[in-house]
Formats: sequence, C-alpha cells, structure tokens
Amino acid sequence: MSAPHAVAPLEQAMRDASRPRLVTYVTGGLVADWTTYLLACQDGGADAVEVGLPFSDPMLDGATIQQASDRALARGATVQSILDDIAAVRDRLRVPAVVMTYANLVVHAGVTQFCRRLAAAGVAGLIVPDLPAGSGDEATELAAAAAEHGVDLVQLVAPSTPPTRVREICRRSRGFVYAVSTMGTTGERDTLDARALGLAAAARQAGGPPVLIGFGVSTPAQAAQAATAADGVVVASALMRQVLDGAGPARLRQIVAEFRAELDRVPGTTTG
Repeated sequence: MSAPHAVAPLEQAMRDASRPRLVTYVTGGLVADWTTYLLACQDGGADAVEVGLPFSDPMLDGATIQQASDRALARGATVQSILDDIAAVRDRLRVPAVVMTYANLVVHAGVTQFCRRLAAAGVAGLIVPDLPAGSGDEATELAAAAAEHGVDLVQLVAPSTPPTRVREICRRSRGFVYAVSTMGTTGERDTLDARALGLAAAARQAGGPPVLIGFGVSTPAQAAQAATAADGVVVASALMRQVLDGAGPARLRQIVAEFRAELDRVPGTTTG
C-alpha cells in the first residue's frame, strides 16, 4: 500500500479554505462499499468528510440518520470495522475525515483508547454532540486525549446556548465550531431557522475556529443562505436520504457538487 497523502489537520484545513466550507456526512457501514460515498463527497467538493458511527440510541439524530444507522448496524458495522474502512482509503483522502459519535461509545472504549484508534485510522476530528461542552471532567478528559493524539474535538453551540457559554465553547472548540441551526434532532427542513444566522454571527464574533451551521441544511439554497452568516455548512440528512433512496456514488458526487457550486456563488466569501 502506498503512503497516505499528507492531509492538513482539520482546523488548518478549515482556516485555510478560501471559500465557504462544506462538510458532508456519510453513515459508516451503511453499505458494503460505503467509503465510495465518502470519496464521492470529496470529489464533489467537500472540504472535510464526516463519518457517523451508527449507534442504537441516537438521541439527536432524526429519522433519516436513524434509518441509516439501523441499516449499518443490521449489516454488522462496528466502530472498529468503520475505522478499518477509513484507514483502507486514507491514501485516497485529500481532505480531513471527522467522526461523529455519541458519548456512550467513547466512554465504553475509554477516551484515550478511543482517540488513539481514531488517530491510527487517519481521522482528524471528533464530534460528540451529547457530551457536555466546557470544563466538566468528561469534556476536559476527552479534549486532552484528543489533543494528545492530534484529533480536533469539535464542540457545538445551539440557539439555547447563553452568550457567555457561546464564547467559552468557541474558545475551547477545535477544528470548527458546529452551530446547531435549530433545537431538536437532525433532519431535512423546508426552511433554514432564522435563529441559526444570528447564532453563527455571534459565534464568529466570539473568536475561535471557523463556524459552520448544521442540523437541517437541506438544499443548496439553504446552504448559501447559511454561508452569508457562517463560514460554511454541514450537510447530512439531505445526502443520506438520497443514498437510502438508492443514489449511487456518482449521483451523490453530483449532489455535493450542486451544494459546492451554490456556496461558491455567495458574495464576500468568508475566511477563518
């Protein structure tokens, strides 16, 4: 096997981008060749690719991601099998890979061991949406372990987050700040919640890494709207719905390219 490409660390990639950032999501293990979808997202113009580790009780995931997780688990996907799959294609990845998972899976493995396994697979970032952000023992332990292994721990802010907490979370986050567009679960929505724009603007003013809006960014037009206030977007359910409905890698690449093209039309491209 050839040596892996030198992929920039997540935060460096997010800061260095000269266009609105696009992070796309794929449920790990959804199909036997699921990494072809990962590479399709990259080829479609994603600046980073997010891999969801399927979990039996995904409290923040809406119906689409839950269905994708159920299919992956039914296929026998595990944390290690998904990390092995990422490692197998790391020499073809030109953008950072980010893992999204739940605290139960991290704690069960042990935070140090979990971060070590991510790093060994070539994963550059980690998102744990149900981990309390800030200076609590769990968050501090995971942040330290992630930093030790060169994994950026992305933290989240939501419309309900008090302004003082927004500033603290933005200072602590690494890679990027994940601005949750609306309260509730992930999922496709007809419109982008207007509160997301104010939240993103406040998070950007707080300082820290680039701010990306996620949860419910469903169309290229919504992505462009989000990018008027944020540094970019995370697109998840809209892509997984296409895959669940039968879209192959080529079609997914085309859909991601449509998001990419619309984002690139946003005036006054942001830089971190």
